[in-house]
Amino acid sequence: MNKTKVSLLVVLLLFFISLSGIAQELHITHGPYIQALGENEVTVVWTTDSNAVSWVEVAPAGDNSFYASERPKYYETSNGNKIVGKLHKIKIPGLEKGTEYRYRIFSQAVLSYEGHRVLYGNIASSNVYSKKPLRFCTLDQDKKSISFLMLNDIHSRVDDLKNLSQKVKYGTTDLVFFNGDMVSSMNDETQFFSGFMDESVNMFAGEVPVYFCRGNHETRGKFSVAFPEYYPTNTGKLYYSFRQGPVFFIVLDGGEDKPDSDIEYSGLAQFDAYRTEQQKWLEEVVQTEAFKTARHKVVLIHIPPVGSSWHGPADIRNKFLPVLNGQGITAMLCGHLHRYEYLKPEPEVHDFPIIINAHNTSLEVEADLDNFTVIQKTTGGEALQKLTF
Repeated sequence: MNKTKVSLLVVLLLFFISLSGIAQELHITHGPYIQALGENEVTVVWTTDSNAVSWVEVAPAGDNSFYASERPKYYETSNGNKIVGKLHKIKIPGLEKGTEYRYRIFSQAVLSYEGHRVLYGNIASSNVYSKKPLRFCTLDQDKKSISFLMLNDIHSRVDDLKNLSQKVKYGTTDLVFFNGDMVSSMNDETQFFSGFMDESVNMFAGEVPVYFCRGNHETRGKFSVAFPEYYPTNTGKLYYSFRQGPVFFIVLDGGEDKPDSDIEYSGLAQFDAYRTEQQKWLEEVVQTEAFKTARHKVVLIHIPPVGSSWHGPADIRNKFLPVLNGQGITAMLCGHLHRYEYLKPEPEVHDFPIIINAHNTSLEVEADLDNFTVIQKTTGGEALQKLTF
């Protein structure tokens, strides 16, 4: 064999070794976690450390092998093309309400993509052999009772998050709300995940759905525009509504607490118009059958609409309360103040109670056809306040 052939073989060998090394570098870095859960659909979200094409395999609940038969594969697509990237949001439609499903996630590295020539690498996945598949249960407005947890103003205090949500379990907790200021600013993806989402996934978010209600601190930082992509909703916005059992939930985004022109926002704020947009949407929501027929109607917003003369709360008060008053709202749940307050209905201002949760406590809620019970608990699990409506 001449030197030219030897050199060519060496180059080819190094090339394939290089590709092999690249392929092995694909990892699932964050997630998966459940988003936009509805009666007939769900979205599963996760990230990888390099570009990949991803899919979710879904099976009915059961103790039989996940691979007892071929399972349907769901991909994220855009106009007929499978999406290649590092953020993966797979929507699974056509599900039955109030039904449990098992799922597994897969990502295959895309090493090269030129025209229609794609070079694939290794596959990363959730544990498909030594652990049971992850699971979720679709929503069901006919369910007789539900429970949920609300946290807020964590500001990246992961230990508090762990202690406050330690009792969240699949099958007993229907959903979890993060009601704003889970971090102090949205500077990058790393801060977002290390601040609260990674630990949420470790504890429950792969099976118990998390619904996000943005706080004023999440409007800040260069990642603030991108992070909603990590929290898909049924409206495509950070304000949305849904029903689970006897409760209709309205999630509003109060934006910032100071005028748009405030120097702190560096000319990037447009929250007055955004709140007007929500006001119009809210007027439509309260006319829906799902809202009108719900036994309990709950509004979540980070910034309370009362108790402050600042511009943000005043704008929320002027735009949202006139729509909500007279609609039979059971309670509004807020954060922002870093202290607990219970505000009884105030004539001509708000005809429903407002509960403001502290930064270091949780609100555990049980709702059935008769009662709506809210318990404030400490990081140690001690019950401080109990309200029943």
